[in-house]
Amino acid sequence: MPNHEGFSDFFYASTDGLKLHARIYGEANATGWPVVCLPGLTRNARDFHELALYLSGSAKQPRKVIAFDYRGRGKSAYDPDVKNYNVGVEAGDVLAGLAALGVNEGAFIGTSRGGLIIHVLGMMRPATLKAIVFNDIGPVIEANGLAHIQSYLERERTPKTRAQATAAQRSVHGKDFPALAGADWDRMVWALYRETDGGLVPDFDPKLVDTVASLDLTQPLPDLWPQFEALAAIPLLTIRGANSKLLSTDTLQRMRERHSKMEAITVAGQGHAPFLETSSLPDDIAAFLDRAEQQNSPE
Repeated sequence: MPNHEGFSDFFYASTDGLKLHARIYGEANATGWPVVCLPGLTRNARDFHELALYLSGSAKQPRKVIAFDYRGRGKSAYDPDVKNYNVGVEAGDVLAGLAALGVNEGAFIGTSRGGLIIHVLGMMRPATLKAIVFNDIGPVIEANGLAHIQSYLERERTPKTRAQATAAQRSVHGKDFPALAGADWDRMVWALYRETDGGLVPDFDPKLVDTVASLDLTQPLPDLWPQFEALAAIPLLTIRGANSKLLSTDTLQRMRERHSKMEAITVAGQGHAPFLETSSLPDDIAAFLDRAEQQNSPE
């Protein structure tokens, strides 16, 4: 089981009064841009645990890392109004959390939905974004990728043991992630589920499934090209799983064309979304952040 040391819990109130949560790593790291980690749709701050430990402790330039639980996920309160589970509200929650922490700017890492929230933050508060890492997300979401997410969320069951949970996740995602080892799947299960008297349950509000199930994938999905183009001056690294169904190679190429200085990494043997603590990704991310900050420094 991953080490639970190395962070503190931070609770704050949203503008509409919900009690929300974030993890803070490396609180004593006062130099360098802080790193803000934003998880996927049904995920939570635990997804970033290993990467956060590295960035806050082992990297050449240790940084403060803030990993958020959106409303309805992890240790954040569930929202009684399902309509508030949207990227606009969640972007506002992130800004409220940063304000409560006294953080005005930072480098942002967004996995899947987290990357969509970064697109919105670029419109709401562009000065907050000093560097960006997109993890398997861009301004265009492929319908077949969303259909895959709809399918496995609808089939989500309550396993009795962690072994059953691991087997279930490998059954659903194994073909897209042949590069993962047993310990990787164990970390995924540890991050995704919480224990109850009846077994393990996914650590998010079940109503979130409704927000995905209600999408009509027979209609064209809106894109975020205007929002993406507004990020053109911000250092950007995009990570794509080679087997991703959500971020296509065509979209990645178009992103390069519209953001001429964008860096990109394709992760072999992984799909949506790559595990950021695997392979050379922690070093790659840390090096990108160091380069971006150095280039931003006045001569």
